[in-house]
Amino acid sequence: MRRSNTYFGADLFDLRPIFLVAGLLLTTLGAAMFIPALADIVAGNRDWQVFFGSASLTLFVGGSLTLINWGHAGKLSLQQAFIMTIFSWIALTAFAAMPLALSQLNMSYTDAFFEAMSGLTTTGSTVIVGLDSAPPGILLWRALLQWLGGVGIVVMAVAMLPMLQIGGMQLFKVEAFDTPEKVLPSAARFAFSITIIYLVLTIICAASLRAAGMNWFDSVAHAMTTIATGGFSTKDASIGGFDSALIDYIVIVFMLVGSLPFALYLQTVQGKTTALWNDPQVRVFLAAVVFLVAMMTSYQLYADINQDWDTLRYSAFNLISVMTGTGYSSQNYNEWGPFAVVALFWIMFIGGCAGSTSCGIKIFRFHVVWAAMVAYVGRTLYPHGVFTPRYNSRPIDQAVITSVMSFFFLFFASIFVLAMALSFTGLEFVTALSSAATSIANVGPGLGNIVGPAGTFHDLSDEAKWLMAGGMLLGRLELFTVLIIFTPGFWRM
Repeated sequence: MRRSNTYFGADLFDLRPIFLVAGLLLTTLGAAMFIPALADIVAGNRDWQVFFGSASLTLFVGGSLTLINWGHAGKLSLQQAFIMTIFSWIALTAFAAMPLALSQLNMSYTDAFFEAMSGLTTTGSTVIVGLDSAPPGILLWRALLQWLGGVGIVVMAVAMLPMLQIGGMQLFKVEAFDTPEKVLPSAARFAFSITIIYLVLTIICAASLRAAGMNWFDSVAHAMTTIATGGFSTKDASIGGFDSALIDYIVIVFMLVGSLPFALYLQTVQGKTTALWNDPQVRVFLAAVVFLVAMMTSYQLYADINQDWDTLRYSAFNLISVMTGTGYSSQNYNEWGPFAVVALFWIMFIGGCAGSTSCGIKIFRFHVVWAAMVAYVGRTLYPHGVFTPRYNSRPIDQAVITSVMSFFFLFFASIFVLAMALSFTGLEFVTALSSAATSIANVGPGLGNIVGPAGTFHDLSDEAKWLMAGGMLLGRLELFTVLIIFTPGFWRM
């Protein structure tokens, strides 16, 4: 008698729920392509035909998958959940790359896929040179990709990753997402509520940037990529191209807003006014920001890099941009000296809060490791004492600690392996290491003259770009989600 979970089992290989979700997401992506098409029509740019054709094809494929598989979202096994998450991100990137590859920019499909993956994962690395003269449709599409990717990341962080017990994310399991059977309908309701909050914050950010002196197009584009902590800009010089202290400070505020848990914004709207402040990861994250900005500001004053209030402005903007994984720049921080470069390299790994659009390791994992270390030291000093690591006043299960420790190891091991692979493509050490780090951490710009804040990834080989695209996906899906499908045990579950 054959078991139902073998390689030929119906449960494991029932692809209908996977194709249904992918179809719905592709339909949304296809509908979004009409927005840059409209922008190009208004600007008299012929790329509107490219967006219109790409939108039609994407809608056809997405709509077909949705209609064929409609009604099969009731049950979702763990294997299906892993495969659905990976397949959806890759499918969305493949279709999102089409208008980029077919546009006037004459990008290769490799470059287009890299740019689309960077957008949807809110990494912010770019291969496009000459953003100041790029067509409006392309600029708006890049911003939309990051905005849509940001929403997807928030929903995935709350609905999928806790259920899959990825990297300690089970700490944030919500009752509505307790079982695989509940995930899809519950996620749909949650996504709608979060999208409304996300949209309102984007509108507030855009209006603030417009009032600070940006035109409407730039303010809308930058609002989308700021809330998404993505970092795509409409200018080669990024936010530094506007040379405005007020714009810098507005962007700082909304980068921080995007780095806090969106589920807590929802709770705040529902009447729990202290929800944000009561969350320990929010308090630790904000304290870390204040400390690190003070450190970098003190260093700049000591080294006489900037003067007066510009010291605080440039320190805060670039440090928060790197820490949250946004990737904007207002100065070339490679010129700040060795201390700043090394500090920012390590700061890029921190990230924001779980359930935000931010990336990196996430601040809660540092909290868990610290609590576990304190408990271990206590037990070492007082063997008969009782020391229990806690998070948010609740005991931390040993499985969570093990998961977080494993994540730390795998995070840096992945960077090492990717850096080695990139070095085989001909990149020198600093470029290979920072490119690997910025891919896995989903930050955007790297270090050095080639891929630093003043450069792009345009000159990298095709092999390096595909490797980095894989690194972006790996980092955005919290490593285990991707790597686990390559283990034999996954297919025997």
